[in-house]
Amino acid sequence: VAGLCWGGNVVAGKLAVGHVDARSLMVLRWTGALLVILPFAVGKLRQDWPVLKRKWWLYLFYGAAGYATFNVFVYFAAYHTSGVNSALEQVSVNIFVLLLNFALFRLRISAGELVGVVITILGVAVIATHGELTRILALEVNIGDAMVVFACFAYAVYSVCLRWRPKTHWLSFLAASFTGAILASFGYQSVLGEGLSALPDALAAIDLQGWLIVAYTVLFPSIISQMFFVRGVELIGSNRASLFVNLIPLFGTIGSVLILGESLQLFHIAAALLIAA
Repeated sequence: VAGLCWGGNVVAGKLAVGHVDARSLMVLRWTGALLVILPFAVGKLRQDWPVLKRKWWLYLFYGAAGYATFNVFVYFAAYHTSGVNSALEQVSVNIFVLLLNFALFRLRISAGELVGVVITILGVAVIATHGELTRILALEVNIGDAMVVFACFAYAVYSVCLRWRPKTHWLSFLAASFTGAILASFGYQSVLGEGLSALPDALAAIDLQGWLIVAYTVLFPSIISQMFFVRGVELIGSNRASLFVNLIPLFGTIGSVLILGESLQLFHIAAALLIAA
């Protein structure tokens, strides 16, 4: 379910171009998500307040790294690369999770997993270079593709750090981490945009399609996906949970072709076969 919602987020990012700018979408998405769950989370927040107060910095980090940083780079990448590319490149999340778990915690990577990482890296490289691997030597990689890969690294850091998630109700966790995402989104608005003073004009420029995209991102890739992913990591661990990120290319590519009208190229098919393998 999380993979389906995130695959749809790739399509939403492309549809947002020209209708709602990336910085406004970030602010509205996480503010809306917090407002939606807050009425249901009030009781749990009171119950978990001692833990939230003690570990506030960790919750803000989860929101800033996993939610805000990942999505702002994916949304900005939509201006430079295709939805199919963005979807397929997000398989690099599970590569980074495996490598970080090994580097930080010495979690052993099996021979099969190692082979899988190498083949998946090759698949991502095929996408990022549009089937011309020699571009890597000449550093001719699309800036949008590079943004998506960096976004995936940020989400992998978030996934690995979920091992330190304090024992609080999932509603409390989402409310606290959404707050971190909102603060980080305002930070990105200030640094990458024209400052917070330009936000009212940007909001006024959003059209009907833009608001529908905002509504989708609030409900599905923000609330439902995060709820399911956090619980999934809790049940099966970050290594296994990260493998399900490979479903994003499936749903994201299907959505990009059916909804955005993008065409499948031969190098897309070759990369998909490598990633599936």
